[in-house]
Amino acid sequence: MTDPDPATEDYPIVIQDLLHYLGPRTSLDDKSAVALPVAAIKALLQVVQRSKANTMMGLQDELKESSQSMLDYALEGTLLGRSHIALASGCELFLKYITRTFLETPDFDACKGQVLERGEHFAGISLAARDRIANVGHGFIRDGQTVLTHGWSRVVAALLLKAAETTHFDIVILEGRPDAAGAKAAALYAQEGIPTKVVLDSAMGYVMESVDLVLVGAEGVVENGGIVNKMGTFALAVNAQESNVPFYVAAESYKFARLYPLHQKDLPTMGGLNQQHLDFVDTASWHRTGREGPSTKKQENKDTSTQEAPKTVSGIVTIPKIVKVDNPPCDYTPAKYITLLFTDLGVLTPSAVSDELIRLYQ
Repeated sequence: MTDPDPATEDYPIVIQDLLHYLGPRTSLDDKSAVALPVAAIKALLQVVQRSKANTMMGLQDELKESSQSMLDYALEGTLLGRSHIALASGCELFLKYITRTFLETPDFDACKGQVLERGEHFAGISLAARDRIANVGHGFIRDGQTVLTHGWSRVVAALLLKAAETTHFDIVILEGRPDAAGAKAAALYAQEGIPTKVVLDSAMGYVMESVDLVLVGAEGVVENGGIVNKMGTFALAVNAQESNVPFYVAAESYKFARLYPLHQKDLPTMGGLNQQHLDFVDTASWHRTGREGPSTKKQENKDTSTQEAPKTVSGIVTIPKIVKVDNPPCDYTPAKYITLLFTDLGVLTPSAVSDELIRLYQ
């Protein structure tokens, strides 16, 4: 471990460890980036390393407290809380792993040593999950096809870039409001030489008849084989089924969550983005005015002194406060709309997810 960042010294030490393993946010194509659940597992290993507990129950209590601290931190919004489902799954899986190790090795000191040794191995396997998923899924993309995707997912990017090594295909990507994740991802794919087109989220039905498959990531894979992912994924899946286009999901097994939603309202509360705030921009007006952005140019007045022009953006739509704004970050896509899941456990049908969850947590 390196010395803590002074900017995080007020946080609990487990949060400092979490931020250390996540590292600074860099470009989308940073292949060294660590997924949030993997960083959490590494932070929990540090809890085990520091623990002064003399019993397994004491150690488990410390790990549960640390896990809750990370979840609370994620829900505050600092970690873009839509990822907290995967974070919760990673922590829960690690806690189950601790219990299993204790049952195999009743001696506490020996058990603690086993946890640290196997835990590092477990974290290493999780880090390699993206490469395994790319290897099992890239063969489903064939020459001449067009792939429609949504938002930004590192595992989806790994799969697409792996396929591009041997296959020529096009990508159509939804813009990805409100954070323009799809538009940002498009730049990366284009830099890699893949023909890429960005369309509005609302155009998904229009472009569906011109694509061969849909590929998305997931924030969480739930017990019934459905997924929780960036807002708009459910509508995309419904459109795909209506057009007889296969809908594939790429997701790591540590995102398998013991949740069983039946409706959108069954999803757990998510932090991250301010759900009551969303700016609306008339982009057509913005283009007509020459893409005027925030202006800081000095303007001369009559007495030759200077002043700053007001910082305004042409095209901003002002909404009265009496109008409510709802900005949920994720939606739930039922299993019936999903063709296959590409995971580090192999290619799975949605119905196989529950069996894999039993194996993971038994």
